[in-house]
Amino acid sequence: MFCFALLDGSLSLGVSLWKLTQPWWEFVLRGLLVYGFLLITLRLTGKRQVGQLAPFDLVLLLVLSNAVQNSMNGGDNSVAAGFILVATLLAVNAFMGWLTWRSKRAETLLEGRPQILVHNGVMDERMLASERITQHELMASVRQAGLTDLAEVRVAILEINGRINVIPRAPLTP
Repeated sequence: MFCFALLDGSLSLGVSLWKLTQPWWEFVLRGLLVYGFLLITLRLTGKRQVGQLAPFDLVLLLVLSNAVQNSMNGGDNSVAAGFILVATLLAVNAFMGWLTWRSKRAETLLEGRPQILVHNGVMDERMLASERITQHELMASVRQAGLTDLAEVRVAILEINGRINVIPRAPLTP
């Protein structure tokens, strides 16, 4: 299969869209390596980075995708290379989903555990610091739950998806 390309104003026969410049298995290996590297580095940055995307976090993800493009395709911009990489990334992502569904240990290792940020109105400042969550972010979640003070919070939990769930204390009955 050939395509026509416009070079220097003249129509000429271009290179094949499907001809790989490297063996197919190299694309699979490159895709797996980049996927693993990004998974580890994003996991190390904490749950907040994934669950609560600020504009700079979105920009970071877009720049990351551009930064790893050449490491995956090795300069081969053929359609076939793209198809191989897409299939590899989808397959490894499906495998990771299956693995975390089947194994609690893998789920904990790859996704982490929910973390308690507030218990009975008392904020755990060490946990906030370790998860890189500001008091402003925590209080925004408290207000979103319809509360105005930490004393009204029974528990605030940072979930594995980066969301902070706030459970209010039961109201005192006279």
